[in-house]
Amino acid sequence: MPRIKGRKPMRETMYRASRVCRVLANPLAYRLVREIGAGVRTPTDLSRKTTATIYAVSTSLRHLRQIDVVRYETDQNRKKYWLKHPEMLRVLGKLERVVERMRWTQK
Repeated sequence: MPRIKGRKPMRETMYRASRVCRVLANPLAYRLVREIGAGVRTPTDLSRKTTATIYAVSTSLRHLRQIDVVRYETDQNRKKYWLKHPEMLRVLGKLERVVERMRWTQK
């Protein structure tokens, strides 16, 4: 990829963090991380819990897999998902607290 004149390249960690933020900007993906954080889940479980279609759940899970947030294993043609890094739940909790403080300071 050609370098844009006058711009410094982004550090790899910052780039990956920005990709995680981009995927979690999807409310369904965000909710799936919360649900999977509570325990191992199948796409069917997640679809029922979120009332989203299997297609939407599968698409969001694919994006979460691509950025290494979730992992899965296949057991008799059923995929079971879990968080690769459980500390992701702490990150979401901290983010939610910051957003809550932002809400109260705007009033």
